[in-house]
Amino acid sequence: MPRLLNTILMAFATKLTLYWHDLLDLFYPNPCASCQSQLVGNEGVICTKCRANLPRTNSHLSPIKTLEDKFAGKVPVRAVYSFLKFEKAGRVQRLLHQLKYRNRSEVGLVLGQLYGQELFESGIIQDLDLLVPVPLHERKKKQRGYNQSDLLAEGLSSTSKIAWSAEVLLRAKFTETQTHKTRLQRFENVSGIFEVMKPDLVHNKSIALIDDVLTTGSTLESAAATVLEAGAKEVIIITIAAAY
Repeated sequence: MPRLLNTILMAFATKLTLYWHDLLDLFYPNPCASCQSQLVGNEGVICTKCRANLPRTNSHLSPIKTLEDKFAGKVPVRAVYSFLKFEKAGRVQRLLHQLKYRNRSEVGLVLGQLYGQELFESGIIQDLDLLVPVPLHERKKKQRGYNQSDLLAEGLSSTSKIAWSAEVLLRAKFTETQTHKTRLQRFENVSGIFEVMKPDLVHNKSIALIDDVLTTGSTLESAAATVLEAGAKEVIIITIAAAY
């Protein structure tokens, strides 16, 4: 019972924090997307302090087994890279909330650019042929106005110098939200939902799948399997955040 009460209180605190930041948006129209302080000088989207204090995983420098184990024995991926560590009510959750639910598409571009620069400087992804964002179903994309993974891929491409395309994968089936599902339920929910629309861009190519958050990995697992079945030489996973 204490554990259940603690979970409920944490969920309530998280929602309260997000509502508070939404309220601040009304009074400060140009805030940092993370801490909501007013941007100054040449700061853009995320203030200097928050950029410096983002909880980087550095998984591209030192592999994180917990992330790689999400795919081990299920689908062969060459590597798993996540930019930031996701924590409830933390900077990263606030940034993704702004991106996905507050119509701040520029957050996706900036996060993609920041990570793309770090990956480019590390030299570990220069053999990739194409960045492929995980698509939303058309119904959900119309509701949101854009696919956040497209924006992340565009940002990554601009600083990593690797081409990207949103026309490779199609999300052919509308699926229920993954929230509160078990790992098996999540996999069953997304199994077989993707189709490769341009096989020539995939066949014998090194492909990076781009998504916003890596949790159980079920959606990315399904996308990776689809791309590999279409003849991709190899797949790596790149996300902006990961929960682990």
